[in-house]
Amino acid sequence: MTDATEGTGATGATGDDRPLLAGVMGWPVKHSRSPLLFGHWFAEHAIPGAYVRLAVREADFAEVFRALPKAGFRGVNVTLPHKISALALADQATETARAIGAANTVTFGADGRSHADNTDGYGFIENIRENAPGWDPDVGPALVLGAGGAARAVVHALLEAGVPGLRLANRTRERAEALAGPYGDRVEVVDWAARAAACDGASLIVNTTSLGMTGQPPLEIALDAAPSFAVVSDLVYAPLETALLAEARRGGLTAVDGLGMLLHQARPGFRAWFGADPAVTPALRAAALEGRP
Repeated sequence: MTDATEGTGATGATGDDRPLLAGVMGWPVKHSRSPLLFGHWFAEHAIPGAYVRLAVREADFAEVFRALPKAGFRGVNVTLPHKISALALADQATETARAIGAANTVTFGADGRSHADNTDGYGFIENIRENAPGWDPDVGPALVLGAGGAARAVVHALLEAGVPGLRLANRTRERAEALAGPYGDRVEVVDWAARAAACDGASLIVNTTSLGMTGQPPLEIALDAAPSFAVVSDLVYAPLETALLAEARRGGLTAVDGLGMLLHQARPGFRAWFGADPAVTPALRAAALEGRP
């Protein structure tokens, strides 16, 4: 695999005669809302495209991945558990994907070569900017809860955005230390038991864990130490209004749900594969929530 500059994923997105075909790869993948997003954008831009769910087991991923360009696919979104494998298999990758260590968006050029990117961090930052326009990354440090794949993307994006420091707390401290390692003193690992105290002075508090998701244990954290200007973001969007966000609103803090990150992270792929620049609108949010429990 070779490095590639940001934005080169648009290769082959327009001006060729391949089918307007893309999809999402994962296992399982039946829960994915991405087809709803792409279906809305196809209609909005009058594009006769198709976006399909591709349920692929880990053992079959490499074989299926390599076959997709021959099947006419312009690109795919990649979800769990394949993001690391997608990066390893790609012919080229952006610096962002390599820094995060995983890919969620792959573009196939007309020549069949694959280009990997990670747009999760982009989606996160765009969601914050849209729904908390007063947030300034320079004002104070950020607190990130969790150390999984989503946390890796968020940490990278926040440091790139210019936060003056980042505090990282995870239930297993070793995982947080492993994530923080490459960033040196720019990331401070704090004990999970000290997560409430770590809210002191934080301009942004982000939950990247599954805690608070439907069917999962709640996220227990007091926000009393958070400053009045803090923004609280929860990547969970099922339920859309988590207990964390409800507590933030009760305390007068700005609360940002996780649906917008899902919507914004899909935009670069659509742009690269179909040549149109889609927007995140209330109508798109409604389409993404269609049929939810």
